Amino acid sequence: MVLDDLGSSLRSTMDSLRGKSRIDEDDVQEVVKQIQRSLLSADVDVDLVMELSDSIKTRALEEDPPGGTTARDHVLKIVYEEMVGLIGESTEIPLEEQTIVLAGLQGSGKTTTAAKMAWWFSKKGLRPAVIQTDTFRPGAYDQAKQMAENAEVEFYGDPDGDDPVQIARDGLEATADADVRIVDTAGRHALEDDLIDEIEQIDDAVDPDRSLLVLDAAIGQGAKEQARQFEESIGIDGVVITKLDGTAKGGGALTAVNETGSSIAFLGAGETVQDIERFEPNGFISRLLGMGDLKQLSERVERAMEETQAEDDWDPEDMMEGEFTLKDMRNQMKAMDRMGPLDQVLDMIPGMGGGIMDQLPDDAMDVTQERMRSFEIAMDSMTEEELENPAVIKSDRLERIARGSGVPEERIEELLEQHSMMKRTMDQFGNMGDGDMQRMMKKLQQQGGGGGGGMGGMGPFG
Repeated sequence: MVLDDLGSSLRSTMDSLRGKSRIDEDDVQEVVKQIQRSLLSADVDVDLVMELSDSIKTRALEEDPPGGTTARDHVLKIVYEEMVGLIGESTEIPLEEQTIVLAGLQGSGKTTTAAKMAWWFSKKGLRPAVIQTDTFRPGAYDQAKQMAENAEVEFYGDPDGDDPVQIARDGLEATADADVRIVDTAGRHALEDDLIDEIEQIDDAVDPDRSLLVLDAAIGQGAKEQARQFEESIGIDGVVITKLDGTAKGGGALTAVNETGSSIAFLGAGETVQDIERFEPNGFISRLLGMGDLKQLSERVERAMEETQAEDDWDPEDMMEGEFTLKDMRNQMKAMDRMGPLDQVLDMIPGMGGGIMDQLPDDAMDVTQERMRSFEIAMDSMTEEELENPAVIKSDRLERIARGSGVPEERIEELLEQHSMMKRTMDQFGNMGDGDMQRMMKKLQQQGGGGGGGMGGMGPFG
């Protein structure tokens, strides 16, 4: 994922302080150098890097660590707070009637972002609509229409129209009943005068409540000039950073946010409409430093469970009261799949992401997800009796399931072993009292946070 190298480098720098109760100026100087190197390698603007590193150095030398706090945790806290301060607050996106214009260069991901944002608003109980005004890029209308259908939201566009400003006006009229109108504008390969003129005219015709700049995470240092010109032409209220699942460095996009004097509104990763999240600076930096983000994790879990229940008429609480079947396991796997890529999910768990992820092979997550897919395929070849009572699966049934699914018998045996282990865990949870559960959650929170403790979504330092 983008910024992974930055996160890994920062975590490695912090780990160099392990075991030290106090740090001297040489220690601080070395840490600051490593942080500068990490940020510059990630394409963060030089001036911002110097500003940030100076603040970290000053605070690390002048502030005394609280009693019982290690040198590493003290510096980690300072780095966390300074980086959150650098990025700033999240863009205000009220859950009310509004019109939003999306701007950006071609290839930045505006059309996909429009559908993702519409899906996000729909999950918040509002009725959104996407208005496609791009008459420049071939296939823009078809892509936008398909994405809106995937998001199950209202759509307006004119495949035969050649005046984007008129399409915007007609779109507002056609979607008058919508609570949120998201206007997707055309991009170009560079900041050409006709692009700026066109978006200024659309901005005048639409009179949006807010304008968001969509930036590819791979933009690099060119983001600074792009952000400045869009800010001068229509004013930028917030930034959407897209393609965070790529291998780009990502620092240029963060630099652009500072250049516009705005903030980040959304983060996009992946191609499906669900691959979007509201930007929360505490959780974002917490994940980057390996401290997790329980707030974002809980939101994803809740959403995934709701969607799985709606599709399969399944109540997760039943697992705690009765038998844990292969059907339950399959529904759990479906819900987990809906939470997004496994590496992203693990990054949100305090103590699981960050350093642990750094130690795993590059293909570890791919192997794990491939294993889960093979489990699902095997279960699709099982009878109702086998799904309800896996104990009946002996050698003859195992052979039949393997033959019908194309999954090796060894993998099906792994599935049955995994189910047995999960069943024992569920039985233990079911026997827990409220006091036992609270003590376990408290212990998890104390162990998480990369040594800082606390819950990443609320800031790992309280």
